Amino acid sequence: MTTVTTVRHRRKEERAAAASDDAGGFRRRLLDGLAASIAEKGYRATTVADVVRRARTSRRTFYEHFAGREECFVALLTDSNAEMIRQIYAAVDQTAPWKNQVRQAVETWIACAESEPALTLSWIRDVPSLGDAARRLQREMMEAFVAMIQTLCDTGELRAAGVGPVSRPIVVMLLGGLRELTATTVEDGGRISDITEVAVQASIALLGPHTAT
Repeated sequence: MTTVTTVRHRRKEERAAAASDDAGGFRRRLLDGLAASIAEKGYRATTVADVVRRARTSRRTFYEHFAGREECFVALLTDSNAEMIRQIYAAVDQTAPWKNQVRQAVETWIACAESEPALTLSWIRDVPSLGDAARRLQREMMEAFVAMIQTLCDTGELRAAGVGPVSRPIVVMLLGGLRELTATTVEDGGRISDITEVAVQASIALLGPHTAT
């Protein structure tokens, strides 16, 4: 390959990389714009115009990335939940006593939820009434959290304490209870961190040795 050809090839790669970065940047701005609008006025009252105004971009750019408001919402929740799962995994010290591990997981879950309470409430209350894509997301995210909890409970420390493995029905009951308690707390004007101790104790009770299968 000649020097000129090499330079042209390199410039083409640089332009492609820049375009990719720009696309990712616009997508992130749109997601952040939707999150900000949900925090101010809720998902149902949010329009595409609200999102693009906050993202400081155009409707054309919005529709280059998303088919509509619901698809943008699904993408936002997908990213948010994936990040929550990542943070919970990172926070749990698998060598610590099992009750400490449960506390670490619950406290991290609550901290993530409290960092965006309006989005957390919208995830719990709005998603069930939306279309097929949102309902699929709800099921997929539930399964991702179930898998995470079962994985965290299936370690040497927890097995030695008689805790793991934990059945799927137990995990679903735990998640459902935490979600509903979170939602009612936010709706009543409380802080999600207010439920920390009861959430930790309930999780320990459900996941304890007598529930092992």
